[in-house]
Amino acid sequence: MNDNYFAHPTAVIDEGCTIGDGTKIWHFSHLMTGCELGENCNLGQNVVVSPGVTLGRNVKVQNNVSLYTGVICADDVFLGPSCVFTNVINPRSAINRRDQYQTTRVGRGASIGANATIICGNDIGDFAMIGAGAVVTRSVPDYALLVGNPATQLGWVSEYGHRLRFDENGKAVCPESKQEYLLKNEAVKRVQ
Repeated sequence: MNDNYFAHPTAVIDEGCTIGDGTKIWHFSHLMTGCELGENCNLGQNVVVSPGVTLGRNVKVQNNVSLYTGVICADDVFLGPSCVFTNVINPRSAINRRDQYQTTRVGRGASIGANATIICGNDIGDFAMIGAGAVVTRSVPDYALLVGNPATQLGWVSEYGHRLRFDENGKAVCPESKQEYLLKNEAVKRVQ
């Protein structure tokens, strides 16, 4: 650990955590041994980060989020208030299944809305957006917009989080950034 981060006095940081420069850890949060936080992350109050969890740079974790072993977030991820990650498909209190934890990867720039649930073993693509309260039961493509329970794809979003409207040639432009995107074979790529 280094001392180039901020931790509120009520935060609990176990020995053996890696915390990047400029990171902020707020009230009643708990970082467990073996977790890794990149530079300039911001953890709201009452956040739990379990052993083996990795957060890239500039990850924003809002209040009341528990990140269980198996969660890996790339750079610039946003995790909304009270969103949930699981790490075992069939948990039972009386049966130890620590050897069955599954990995969930959240891609660069992705956003997960408040109270969404991500079932373990399902990856979230780069710049994907998961709506508030959605229950993700399958992997999510890059730039996809998913809502509902179970989560279904409603469309595509830009890197700035705006809905993309594709023309007959499969081209779309973000209204804010003016970045151009191409939809081909049910996949979106940024072309400019």
